[in-house]
Amino acid sequence: MTLESQIRAPSATPVDDAVLPFDVSALDVRGRLTKMGPALDEILTKHDYPAPVGKLLGEAIVLTTLLGSTLKFEGRFILQTQTDGPVSLIVVDFQAPDRLRAYARYDASKLKAGQDSAALLGHGHLAMTIDQGADMSRYQGLVALEGGNLEDAAHEYFLRSEQIPTRVRLAVGEEFRGGDGPKHRWRGGGMLMQFLPKAPERARQADLHPGDAPEGAVAHDVPEDDAWAESRALFGTIEDVELIDPDLSGERLLFRLFHERGVRVFPVQAIRAQCSCSREAVAGMLGSFTPKDRADMVENGKVVVTCEFCSSVYQFTPDEAGVVPEQKAAEG
Repeated sequence: MTLESQIRAPSATPVDDAVLPFDVSALDVRGRLTKMGPALDEILTKHDYPAPVGKLLGEAIVLTTLLGSTLKFEGRFILQTQTDGPVSLIVVDFQAPDRLRAYARYDASKLKAGQDSAALLGHGHLAMTIDQGADMSRYQGLVALEGGNLEDAAHEYFLRSEQIPTRVRLAVGEEFRGGDGPKHRWRGGGMLMQFLPKAPERARQADLHPGDAPEGAVAHDVPEDDAWAESRALFGTIEDVELIDPDLSGERLLFRLFHERGVRVFPVQAIRAQCSCSREAVAGMLGSFTPKDRADMVENGKVVVTCEFCSSVYQFTPDEAGVVPEQKAAEG
């Protein structure tokens, strides 16, 4: 197959809930683009989140999708934030190759009009965990959240942990439509781009801030590679509406950005919303509690457990929950 036979016009057909890998060899950059529709909407609408909280959780889902879709094995990528902000906890669980679930905890009394994602997060940390299974060790990367948003945290992570020049864009919005069908739905999109030249020295970055270095110490400075500078400039032109537009395909967006340099795309990776909870799994979880804890869970003659991820409700009789008669009598 010749190179010319591989060149084609970008597809005009949008593909939702999928990750589109791409490569711009002329600039030595690679990346992934995602457009999310029904899967994102399903996860967010299972909870009655205020709009700003839903948007923040949506951004975390988009970021997790971009990162988790790189796993080449049957494992998990888990993104978690713990902070002092109005949204104190976010958990997004990506199970390779395509299953996604998420939830957030927030304090409604701390929510105020006009708060952006950074204000909702506050200060704390973001953890990214790769779980390769029971017989393999976990890998976890931590980055501080110091008043920035998730894009800022991702940039800081790649700067400190991976040391790969990286840019990330995240966008989430609400779509309102008239006519038949749903009047409101969530959409999201995101893009990750990395500079990966064949000569490693071209990807060198300046040393991290010296911290307590003596006053007057000269800061380390590395000129930015021309190809990466051009890539960053093109990347900076992306608008939120382009990432969430249901009528703009990912291929056409990439063509808008890189048509002068030439962009190559690869087969998409589909993503779906699916929780891993089940009645059997919840029963197993109940079995891990002490007999007293199980007895304390009995209310109105039953044990009720709600999945935080998907809001599914599981009900058990005391016998099914493993509450022994002596404990039931004590409770009575």
